[in-house]
Amino acid sequence: MERSRGSCLKCVLMVVLMVMGGFSRAVVGDYCKDERRTLVTACNSVVSGKAPTNLCCYRLRVTPLSCVCPVITPALAALIDVNKAVKIIQGCGRTVPRHFKCGSITTP
Repeated sequence: MERSRGSCLKCVLMVVLMVMGGFSRAVVGDYCKDERRTLVTACNSVVSGKAPTNLCCYRLRVTPLSCVCPVITPALAALIDVNKAVKIIQGCGRTVPRHFKCGSITTP
């Protein structure tokens, strides 16, 4: 009985790991999509030339770059003043490394 119980637990563990592996990309994709949407909403005033709000600064500090950088296409990069963006991000307390590549943008 003990041996079959151990085999059953191993089977359940394998199924759980396979299911998690299959859904991990979708979960990460949804998470990043939500993170980007929250960031854009929080920083909407910056687009119209206003100073970032406290909420915007918070989102700039906590939003993972791994969620943002992959969507910076050449077309989107052409619309961004990199120097201004770096100043805003640094003004909100997030470090921006020199010559950092984020999508189609490289920081000065």
